[in-house]
Order: sequence, then structure tokens, then C-alpha cells
Amino acid sequence: MSDDSIDVRLPPELAAAVDATTAEWTRAAKMERLWARDATLWTGADEAVWLGWLDVVDHQLAGIDGLRRVAAEIHSAGFAHAVVLGMGGSSLCPDVLRATFGRIAGHPELLVLDSTDPAQIRALERRLDPARTLFIVSSKSGSTLEPNIFKQYFFDRVRRAVGDRAGDHFVAITDPGSQMERVAAAARFRHVTYGVPSIGGRYSALSNFGVVPAAVMGLDVSRLLGHAAAMARRCGVSVPVAENPGALLGIVMGALARRGRDKVTLITSPGVSALGAWLEQLLAESTGKVGEGLIPVDRERLGPPDVYGSDRLFVYVHLTSTPERAQEDRLAALERAGQPVVRIALPDPEHLGAEFFRWELATAVAGAVLGVNPFDQPDVEASKVATRALTDQYEKAGVLPAESPLCVTDAALVPTLKAHLSKIRPGDYVALLAYVEMSEAHEAELQAIRMMIRDRFKVATCLGFGPRFLHSTGQAYKGGPSSGVFLQLTCDDAADLPVPGQRYTFGVVKAAQARGDLRVLEERGRRVLRVHLPSDVKAGLVLLRRAFEA
Repeated sequence: MSDDSIDVRLPPELAAAVDATTAEWTRAAKMERLWARDATLWTGADEAVWLGWLDVVDHQLAGIDGLRRVAAEIHSAGFAHAVVLGMGGSSLCPDVLRATFGRIAGHPELLVLDSTDPAQIRALERRLDPARTLFIVSSKSGSTLEPNIFKQYFFDRVRRAVGDRAGDHFVAITDPGSQMERVAAAARFRHVTYGVPSIGGRYSALSNFGVVPAAVMGLDVSRLLGHAAAMARRCGVSVPVAENPGALLGIVMGALARRGRDKVTLITSPGVSALGAWLEQLLAESTGKVGEGLIPVDRERLGPPDVYGSDRLFVYVHLTSTPERAQEDRLAALERAGQPVVRIALPDPEHLGAEFFRWELATAVAGAVLGVNPFDQPDVEASKVATRALTDQYEKAGVLPAESPLCVTDAALVPTLKAHLSKIRPGDYVALLAYVEMSEAHEAELQAIRMMIRDRFKVATCLGFGPRFLHSTGQAYKGGPSSGVFLQLTCDDAADLPVPGQRYTFGVVKAAQARGDLRVLEERGRRVLRVHLPSDVKAGLVLLRRAFEA
């Protein structure tokens, strides 16, 4: 099963399941129903009101001159950096573009902040001259905690640098009538650009939430959107299901998940490696609910066939312009061993626009195959409520409730860790939930730990940095299959940062988010252990790695 951009290689029994599902979709005219916005294709709830992403590309292309004017006006202002302040769907697409295309000559360098970790914020701030920085406050509802406190912090910093002209350094992307629109008006932001109310955050890559940062950083958005429009046509209502590159991918993911292969293992060419983080949110938050769902596995280094169980689907997104022979050889070995492998070919990074649309459609299709509503996120709110209760308590009392977590220096660490890992069963996955600064040094230690777990227990592994993953894979971890074994990592902050106008600090917010996350995981009966690290996080991770080796 293939077209010129997707090649599906399955063992016979899985191919038969996909063929049967494809035939069912053809017989029941399900793609026609999807494009007709028929909510009964999913659960018959409110799905029909969340399908604005189906035709947003046409609207964006029609308004391309307006996007260019905004980009040109910002360019003429001479900003050195443009920083997206957001979480989840409002930040992940810009982060893909930032990591993929880097700095484009003659335009502001795009950066993204999506963490409340004080060290992460400080590391970003050290790169900036507030007087030459544009901040893009990106929040669909305008009520999300993190973008609001990011705005408070950096608006204060800019005001100190430029005085009453601070609003000229801010742009908002938000839905019409939102709280953020009112904040932007009061602070006299340079621009307010609007999202589409019928598009949820994780489906918003091709709306202004993705396209405005793309234009500001100097990308040719007409080309990006043109590739997306071409993919939308190829996924259209008149295309046979078996030849529809989005429908085919969605059917493969859904049909294989129904047969226990729910760990969608993402392999990417280095040139588009950042795409995996965006796909994590799209797949996990859309499908991981009511005990069902896809568990995306990103940045897990490919291993030999004997480290994998029968719960995997490998999807290889690769650039045809820069072939990776080592990756191809390992995937070929997995295919010979009977693992299902999907290959998706991109001629060049600008075709990411096509992939954004393909994967959005595929995820909606997979949700229909699994019988879930792919446009809600019922379990994300649970963590927000728990966090809000803790930050409200801090505002009143000036302190969070006392606690005595297991520390990485405790003598009980090794036996407690071994007891926790003994709960792993075939078909499970292990997720490291790290509320620490997202740095190369920290990721290297965490990747070493995850590889030890994968190779020893032969299970899928995930790695998420908090609180970023709460708006992404956190939904599937709490609402999806109960096959997760979780290790939450928290740390002391070497230095904290204030949130202007609030009693709580960024460190307190991060601590409240971690505690809220842990509480909900425990309430859902998930297998979870928390380990606390010192303020020297790298040293703490080394101790943790040694405990795994013991």
C-alpha cells in the first residue's frame, strides 16, 4: 500500500486488518462523512464544531498579503529576536519551524518559551536584548496560565528597557473575544492576530498560530501553505481511501492499535527531527482517552529487532534529499523481523506544511477507527485544576503544603527504584516525566536512562520535559491505556524568578504543576514514582543513572 509519499509495509495478518478497515471506510463512505463534518463518524458529540482545520489553508492563502504586511512591518522595526510565549498547540509548531529552519538572514531569530522552569527562562533571557526583541504571546483562550505569566514577566522586562513603548514589542495570537485580546488592547500591543474558533490548539499549525511566527522568522509562507494545499487536495473527498495519503496513515495507526500495536514509534531524518514533538501532542492528546489511544514514542534511538515487542508501529519521516543509510538499514532489519514500517517521504523541509495537514487528517481518521473524540482533552483539565488549587493556596498562605519526596541521595533509592521497575509488564511503556531545564546535558543523561530501560525490559520508552508535556502527552498518560509506568523527576531550583503581580514565583508554579500531575496520575491508578533531584540537576541525573545501573 503506497503512493509517492507514503509506503506501508506490513506482515500479512496486519495487512489483512488494514485492508478490511479500508474496505469498511470505502463501503460506508466515511471520508465523505468526514469532509461533510458528520460528528457521528466519531462519537456524535461536538466534533463537527472543531473541523475548521479542514479548509483553513484556503483561507490563509486568500489572506497571504496581510501576513506579508505584518511580517514586513515587524522586519522594518529591526527586532533581533522574536520569542513565542505559549504552551502545547500554540508553541509546538513554531518550535518545529525554529529548529528546522534556524535563523533566516535579514529576519528576527525565532525562539520559543514553553516551560515554567526558572533555569529555562533565565537561559532564554540571557540571549535577549529586551529593547530589540518581539514577544508573540500565543494563547487560543487567553486564560492559559503559562502564556499569561510569561507575558507578565517579559512585559515587565521590556518596560524597564523602553518605558511606555513596551506594547510595541508584543504581538498576540488569540481567538476573537478572548481574555488575551482584552489584555493586548489594554497594553497597546503592536498587533493582535486571530485564530479560528473552530480549530483546537493541536490542529492549529496551519492557522495563524503557526503561520504568523513562520512569516515573522522570514519563511516563504506561500510555499509552506502551497504544499499544505496540495496535500489537502490529495486527501480530498473524491480520492479513493486506499490512495488517500492521510486516510491511509490514519487507518494503519487505528487498525494496528486495535490489535495491540499502539506504540507509534517516530523515526525522523535529522533535518526534520523536531517534527516528532509536534506529532507527540497531536497523536497523544487526540486519541489518548477513555482507556484507548496511541502512545507516540519520539527520540528513542533505533535498536536491533530483539529489543522490541509486538506493540510497535514504526513510522519513518525522512528527507529524500538527505538519505540516512544507517536509519534505512535498521528499519529494513525491523521489517525483516516482522515489524510494521511506514515510510513517509519529504522532498525538502518546506514540505512540512504538507505533513501538518496529512497528520491532522490521519489523526482524525485514527480517532474514528478507535471510537474516540479526537478534538477534546478531558484529562488535561484535571491537572490544571490541581495546579490551580495549589497556586491559589500559595497566594493565600505563602507556602505549598509540606512534603517528603524520595530524594536521589536517599539510601532507599535503589531498592525503591527496583521495586517500581518490577511492575513493568510486556506491552507496557515507561515514561520519564522530567520537571527540569530542557538542556542538552540533561537530555543526554535522561536518554541514557531511557535506553537502559528499553534494552533491559524490551518496552517502549517516552521522555517528556515538564510542564511542557502536560499540554501534550499528559492527556494520554492519564486518560489513555493503563499500560504506562511513570517516573516523575522534580528538582530544587538553584535560583527562582518572580512572577510580577503575583505572590507565587515560576518555581512555585512548576512545583505546583508537578504535584498536580502526580496527584492525578495517582488518582487514576497509574504506576508512578517520584524522585527529587538537587539544584545541581546534572549531578542528580548522574546519581539516578547509577541507581539504574546498580
